[in-house]
Amino acid sequence: MKSLLLSRRDLEFLLYEWLSVEELTERERFAEHSRETFDAVLDLCEQLATRYFAPHNKKSDANEPTFDGEKVTVIPEVKEAWDAFAEADLIAMSMEHRLGGAQLPAAVAQAAFAWFSAANLSTTGYLMLTMANANLLARFGTDEQVEEFVKPMLAGRFSGTMALSETQAGSSLADIVTRAEPADDGTHRLFGSKMWISGAEHELTDNIVNLVLAKIPGGPPGTKGISLFIVPKYLPGADGAIGERNDVVLAGLNHKMGQRGITNTVLNLGEGAYTPGGKSGAVGYLVGEPHRGIAYMFTMMNEARLGVGMGAVALGYTGYLKSVQYARERPQGRPVSDKDPSTPQVPIIEHADVKRMLLAQKAYAEGGLALLLYCAKLVDLQHSAASGEERNSTTLLLEMLTPVGKSWPSQWCLEANSLAIQVHGGYGYTREYDVEQHYRDNRLNPIHEGTHGIQSLDLLGRKVPARGGAGLAALGAAIGATVTEAGPLGGRIAEHASLLDAAWQRLAAVTAEMFGSGDVEAAMANSVIYLEAFGHIVVAWMWLQQEIAAHGRSGEFYDGKRQAARYFFRYELPKTAPQLDLLASLDRTTLEMRDGWF
Repeated sequence: MKSLLLSRRDLEFLLYEWLSVEELTERERFAEHSRETFDAVLDLCEQLATRYFAPHNKKSDANEPTFDGEKVTVIPEVKEAWDAFAEADLIAMSMEHRLGGAQLPAAVAQAAFAWFSAANLSTTGYLMLTMANANLLARFGTDEQVEEFVKPMLAGRFSGTMALSETQAGSSLADIVTRAEPADDGTHRLFGSKMWISGAEHELTDNIVNLVLAKIPGGPPGTKGISLFIVPKYLPGADGAIGERNDVVLAGLNHKMGQRGITNTVLNLGEGAYTPGGKSGAVGYLVGEPHRGIAYMFTMMNEARLGVGMGAVALGYTGYLKSVQYARERPQGRPVSDKDPSTPQVPIIEHADVKRMLLAQKAYAEGGLALLLYCAKLVDLQHSAASGEERNSTTLLLEMLTPVGKSWPSQWCLEANSLAIQVHGGYGYTREYDVEQHYRDNRLNPIHEGTHGIQSLDLLGRKVPARGGAGLAALGAAIGATVTEAGPLGGRIAEHASLLDAAWQRLAAVTAEMFGSGDVEAAMANSVIYLEAFGHIVVAWMWLQQEIAAHGRSGEFYDGKRQAARYFFRYELPKTAPQLDLLASLDRTTLEMRDGWF
């Protein structure tokens, strides 16, 4: 029976027929791998996700973590899933050999991890944060920090978090007030409170490694004065043992509309509940240099942003597969051309509007999956680059696509979940069917790791003008290469290439007009519209590349790819035209709105 989590056939098409990930094994970093090892990991992850993660997805939603004032209780199946994942050595699957990792390509690791996100995004959240935490510390931590914190995380003994936000600051990190005072022993003592911290209290692991942003008194103002600290739940003891309790405590749990199975916490640091060594404050270990915390944390944030995007894709994908199955099994109504009530009803998948909704879901889910795997392959090319030029070019593309990889799936795979509910009709919004939970779980992703507004400011305000527009030029060159490749193939592919080229050229022209106007305020006011248009054009590019990979191949799978691409170019890409017109006009409607007019 085919899985209703993801399509293995689609993963194989994207990895092997489109992205050609087997070619990565010709590079030294991945030389120990082969198609066989890649397939073995995909097999294992599908099996573990199906056996240990999917079965408790609805249970963890209905029985969210509780806090009795002293201890957080999570349903036991979460621990079983964590242990199964850790015992399979999957936490380190893309980490370097020197850390005990398998050094898998990120493209393969992300495809494999998507099974778990589709099965149970809440439980997977503990793992995603731990892996991103370990990656950051492996890059910027000392050898001692790697031994004390990274290796236990990779073994599954410790888990990790990222603690950025504060109640009064939200996403404006320049306004955080948590302070870190230097101590005589070389550590720092932290005082403050952190909000919206996922996975920061539970009994799943022996210790929890919190990465905390704080300001050292006397440092520069704003984000330039922020440093990064390891603040573990328990301090390191002798010979890897767990030491005394640190003064980082749970103030309470937040109760969310979705992803209810992962704890979402308010943490208090240095409130005096514990006094390690008889001194006040939570013990923190500085990561890297003082006042460079934002730069370090952005490596984890960018990884987490792409992780959020893949989580959104996975939820959109599983909802799509389940609505296809429902549409095939649900008889209702008759063809428009034959309303004879004595004839049998037809499955709703025969109705044109249902086909439209399923096609939209397919276009969003499969397009989003292609985008995230493309980004993952850029990570592989970056890490294994044979020259500085190759590393720089892949870095430029990855930087341009990261805000799109986070935001586009969070918006459009959520829309796919909405359409999945609609296909189910009245059953869709009942808790007896999975799709209502998928929607609630996915609704968090447009906010997680930075809202659309934040991603759009990053794209238009930072990435596009950076280095004299080098990133935009690099992306334009990559799209142009695909357009050139598609042209000689003729037919619909050539038509789609022409449409993509026209959309990109229009975007480039509008971008130049916006920056050339001198009205920065008006240009940035509609940055979200820019991000939406930009994202749709990028995903159209993903679909054109898939069409090229499917060219000349026969069978229902390839026909489905071609039809989804046709849908995207006919129904979705045209949405960008009025958006680009609006951007070119530098409209000030939102800017000129006043508080009292609402």
